[in-house]
Amino acid sequence: MTLASKDIALDPAAAEAVRLRQFEPGDVSAAHALSSALKWPHRIEDWQFALSLGQGVIAERGGKVVGTALSWQFGTDYATLGLVIVSPDLQGQRIGNRLMQAVLDRLATRNVLLHATAAGRGLYERLGFVTTGEIAQHQGVLAILPAVAGRKGDLLRPLGAADIEALIAMDARGAGMPRGELLRRLFSQGKTVVLERGGQAAGFAVLRRYGHGHAVGPVSAPDFDAARLLIADCCCHTEGFLRVDVDATSGLPQWLESLGLPRVNGVSTMVRGQVPERGPAHGGWALVTQAIG
Repeated sequence: MTLASKDIALDPAAAEAVRLRQFEPGDVSAAHALSSALKWPHRIEDWQFALSLGQGVIAERGGKVVGTALSWQFGTDYATLGLVIVSPDLQGQRIGNRLMQAVLDRLATRNVLLHATAAGRGLYERLGFVTTGEIAQHQGVLAILPAVAGRKGDLLRPLGAADIEALIAMDARGAGMPRGELLRRLFSQGKTVVLERGGQAAGFAVLRRYGHGHAVGPVSAPDFDAARLLIADCCCHTEGFLRVDVDATSGLPQWLESLGLPRVNGVSTMVRGQVPERGPAHGGWALVTQAIG
């Protein structure tokens, strides 16, 4: 199965009802309608951002989009996969499996990471994914503004042009894969705060529009206190709805709950292939999105 051509062949019985094809920019509105029907928070702009950095597959039945799956390639060895959706009235007909197979065929020998809900975990396990961790989704309206003091000599400042390459390298260590194009886009669209320690950039966090309000992520920091300091600064520069997706074992969930951002969901980090070295131990404290990683 390949995405080189516009259409992707299915088995004869399924082909009569559903066809798979490449995800095109003109499909964004239909994809947004699918995610909205599931009460996912994505705006059309969030879909456009995701597609502009990756590629995907559409499942179509009778001219109507009934399923989606996207992927993002990083470096030569890794990819992430997400926004796997099947219309509720067509679930149980193996459309999700076909979408996944089509995307995985395109990714060939790459190691693939995704974040799975409990409902999707069984499908991904059958496709060779194993669970390697857990992400806690925190969101809501802050009850209090965090008051966090940094170490002596720590300085928070805006992003400068001279910081960009160092922060991209920092993110690559925390994410376990190089994501230069993604980071440059985030820096251009969001508000980035940089932690300077000992005269050197030591961490950063990005605050951006997403979903129902704003989201914080990625967050790269040398330690727990630095991660809290960066997130706290982002909290002080937004009002209304805020979302942060963090490693469930990082210690950040308890702190976020104390601010009035409850944990509303959790997803499993799953990998097919080599597991990347990533997460708090490597400086990565918060995701960009559950889909992109």
